Amino acid sequence: MQNIVFIVLIGIGATLVMDLWALLRQQLFSIAPTNWGMVGRWIGHMRKGRFSHTSIANADAVSGEKIIGWTAHYVIGIGYAVLLFLLFGETWLLQPTAGPALALGIATVVAPFFVLQPGMGAGIAASKTPNPNAVRLHSVLNHAVFGLGLYLSALVLRLVL
Repeated sequence: MQNIVFIVLIGIGATLVMDLWALLRQQLFSIAPTNWGMVGRWIGHMRKGRFSHTSIANADAVSGEKIIGWTAHYVIGIGYAVLLFLLFGETWLLQPTAGPALALGIATVVAPFFVLQPGMGAGIAASKTPNPNAVRLHSVLNHAVFGLGLYLSALVLRLVL
């Protein structure tokens, strides 16, 4: 039971680190953070059987789309923490190291490149955006920060609990 609590807290912590990074990027570089409401809109349309859009911004709004998007963001973060545990086990929880967390964080960029971005109308790996390479770079950086967040969250939990 303790492992489950640790895993959930690690996922929440890592996602929070990613969100704090987004706020810092916005302040330092004027880069807008992800609009989780649009992600919620995309997910909301799935209930109606629509999984792909030409432009999610032009799709009909979905009731509660911001809550849906933010909830999904944190649930996915927890899911990736579960995956980290499944891959590296209790040993990693007891003695967290940066390598596995960073590797998994960077690997998770596969999801936005091949599921989220195409589904929302941005194309595979943001190929339909005005500056695909910039979007790709930011996606990889964001997911690396998430990986760092997995590691830091596990370290903090080990120190505090």
